Amino acid sequence: MDEQTDRRTIVHMDLDTFFVSVERLINPLLVGRPVIIGGMSDRGVVAGCSYEARRFGVHSAMPMRMAKQLCSQAVFIRGDMELYSRYSRLVTEIIAASAPLYEKASIDEHYLDLTGMDRFFGCYKWTHELRGQIIRHTGLPISFGLSANKTVSKIATGQAKPNGELQIVPSGINRFLDPLSIRKIPMVGDVGYRLLRSMGVATIGTLRQVPPVMMEQVMGKNGLIIWRKANGIDPSPVQPYAEQKSLSSEHTFEQDTTDVLMLRQMLSAMVEKLAFEMRTKEKLSGCITVKIRYANFDTHSQQKRIAFTAFDHVLLSTALELFNKLYQRRMLIRLIGVRLSDLVGGSQQLDIFDETPQMAGLYQAMDRIRRRFGPEAIGRAAGMEMLKTARNEPEKME
Repeated sequence: MDEQTDRRTIVHMDLDTFFVSVERLINPLLVGRPVIIGGMSDRGVVAGCSYEARRFGVHSAMPMRMAKQLCSQAVFIRGDMELYSRYSRLVTEIIAASAPLYEKASIDEHYLDLTGMDRFFGCYKWTHELRGQIIRHTGLPISFGLSANKTVSKIATGQAKPNGELQIVPSGINRFLDPLSIRKIPMVGDVGYRLLRSMGVATIGTLRQVPPVMMEQVMGKNGLIIWRKANGIDPSPVQPYAEQKSLSSEHTFEQDTTDVLMLRQMLSAMVEKLAFEMRTKEKLSGCITVKIRYANFDTHSQQKRIAFTAFDHVLLSTALELFNKLYQRRMLIRLIGVRLSDLVGGSQQLDIFDETPQMAGLYQAMDRIRRRFGPEAIGRAAGMEMLKTARNEPEKME
């Protein structure tokens, strides 16, 4: 393990069975029962499930049809992303009020950098008290792992669950990691797992003995990163949440305009491009901002927090709502812009709560066409006329 990593103190906090825990707050009768949350249609998938359901072999991303066969006695719930987003933000606010540096990695995960705090009080004791505060204020179970970097802390959290806490001191990292399955390493998916097993590698300890050159030959650059993680090496920093990247796009018109239809079309085109970019980066947005600048250079903006999403139709309806609130003066407009912020990690699977899985299939098909032929290859009719205009105005990272 490198010396720089050894000097850090990183905490990973993860809300246990988050969707299920929120539902149990609303309906205590669900406590102790197998609960499965996801899309209710035949093509739906499992978004989350309780530990009671997991004993039957149910897991996230499993087809709902299969989950019903494995655990027919479970309580099946469609899910409410707006409700989950609200509780997620509540937890973030509690962490933000105490932690010197934190990163919201996903809707139910946070990393905290406590490096240097041991000079004042014990980091484990401090984190234990923060965890207790979260539980008291939200009623949600949460686990944490504390160690020298993100990877070890995240793996420690997994071992601490359910509703537990675990500290791995730097000198004990290899001893902790070695007996664990290679599946525990972030980045090792099903394909990587099968490949490593075909090489006779089952545990992290065995993987640690594989020459890094061989890992790179077999799995490319990711192989070297996985090898470093197996050796307890992960220099990746905790990204300050307030400074995390947002996606934005602006368009300045050659001639100032009051053409509302054209303004709406431009807004549609920009939202569609940004949403595609966000899905490509496997991000979700929890806040959207619309900006307009009048011909006299007066600039106004409106923003709204939303349930975490990367779906065009959800973002666009909010963007148009904000535009209608903004554009009251009917003066000439010279610029329009849109910004997606409060970005968190999370692949676009909000269709798991959607009663119309055809919508998810449509997005997947459109994104495949865009990846193959370019972002402007397909889009909504309302925005297609503006795509040529906006083509040379790529989204900005802020």
